[in-house]
Amino acid sequence: MSDNKFPPDWDEQKVRRALAHYEQQTEEDALAEDEAGIQPSDTVMNIPHELVPKVRELIAKRQR
Repeated sequence: MSDNKFPPDWDEQKVRRALAHYEQQTEEDALAEDEAGIQPSDTVMNIPHELVPKVRELIAKRQR
C-alpha cells in the first residue's frame, strides 16, 4: 500500500476535478489558457534539465 501525497490544500477530490477539467478541454481552450499565462515580456523555451537550477538562480537574482 502506498501513501498518496498531495500538495498543501489539495486532496483526492480536487485532483480528480483538475484531471477532469484538462481531459475535457478542447485544444483551442488549452491554447487560450496557456497563452493567458504568458506575460508579453516573457519567453518560453526548452532548456536541458541539468541547467534548470542555474536558470532559476539567475531569475531569482534578477528579481531581487
